[in-house]
Amino acid sequence: IIDENVPIVETAGSSPQKFVSLFKKAGIITIHKCVTIRHALSAERYGVDIISLDGFECAGHPGEDDVGNFVLQAKGSKVLTKPYLCSGGVGDGNQLAAALALGADGVNCGTRFCATQECSWPDSYQQRMIEAQETDTVLMLRRLKNTSRVFQNKVAEEVQQMESSKGQDFQFSDVAHLVNGKRGRQAEEDGDADGGIWTAGQVIGLIHSIPTCQEVINDMVKEAEETIQIRLASMVVVPRSRL
Repeated sequence: IIDENVPIVETAGSSPQKFVSLFKKAGIITIHKCVTIRHALSAERYGVDIISLDGFECAGHPGEDDVGNFVLQAKGSKVLTKPYLCSGGVGDGNQLAAALALGADGVNCGTRFCATQECSWPDSYQQRMIEAQETDTVLMLRRLKNTSRVFQNKVAEEVQQMESSKGQDFQFSDVAHLVNGKRGRQAEEDGDADGGIWTAGQVIGLIHSIPTCQEVINDMVKEAEETIQIRLASMVVVPRSRL
């Protein structure tokens, strides 16, 4: 990363402490993904430049505390000292405006950009996203304290059923053949949306088309500006002068 002169790096999954000093010496900006306020505060102490505050709505690993963005972002504005991004479940301009109102300095989008013309995901995956509702995701591996939010396809449902039926006896080996990366990559190559596990956030409920990345950004910014300048501004009552 340093040799290639990458200007910004995002770390996640464990403490960024051992990387931050290396990146800082190289002039690299470090963003650290956190799903709880306590982790974000630790990341600040380690010297990260920006926090990506990731709510429970997100794709992939939402952690085990299950805190949604409406509380997580508001709490961030009260206790964090570094700039932070609202991450998880973000897909339109109203949410961008809301994130800014809650105290975030911007937003981080993942799933929304998987449903774009530039994304290499198969058409079959993207079509399933368009047809999906915000309820069409699965939280799997909860019993192992390794929760993952994935798209609700046949494989994810099979994993969920196995986890439920096994109860306390559930082990990763029971579903390893279903969730392994090799199977997922093969399914993607085959365009088989039910053939393997693929992550998706609850924002799928807000995805209704496959635009370009530039169109996603333009539409988000336009909608956010209209929300702030028109809708929210209309709610502000200016006191009349007594003169």
